Amino acid sequence: MSTGLIIAIVVIVLIMLALAVMLPRMRANNARRQAERELHSRRERAVGEHRSEAAEREAAAEEAEQRAKMAQAAAEKERAEANVQSERANMHERGLADDELVEDHERDRFADVGNTTADRDGDGHTADDRARDATTGEDRTDYDRGREDEQRLERERITDDVRESERR
Repeated sequence: MSTGLIIAIVVIVLIMLALAVMLPRMRANNARRQAERELHSRRERAVGEHRSEAAEREAAAEEAEQRAKMAQAAAEKERAEANVQSERANMHERGLADDELVEDHERDRFADVGNTTADRDGDGHTADDRARDATTGEDRTDYDRGREDEQRLERERITDDVRESERR
């Protein structure tokens, strides 16, 4: 055998030994990189799923909050209407709203019985007569003034209730 052949065989053996030592390391590195890529891809998928679930739940929560606000507003409206009806009942019970119960053509018949106010100017309405009395003070008893004060306070209270419900 010639020296060249021996050197070639030694070089080939060394290359084979180097490959035998290096191939498992390269395969392990390759497997590690592939596992890292797969784990990264799974992480991305999990992140996407969790974020989409969070967005869905956030939207559902917003919708529920909106429905709750609407329900609260409806409840406040009903409460205000109930208060109005209750106050009307109190006014009728105390005889302060008899003018609402008596038609214009019946005013003379109930003039001595109830607390109706006469239509002095003949226009079919007594509200303008009461307003005129409130500003001029003509023909008003303490009872009438008190009744008008109660009506005015009631209107202000209802207005305040409505304003308060709108703020919420």
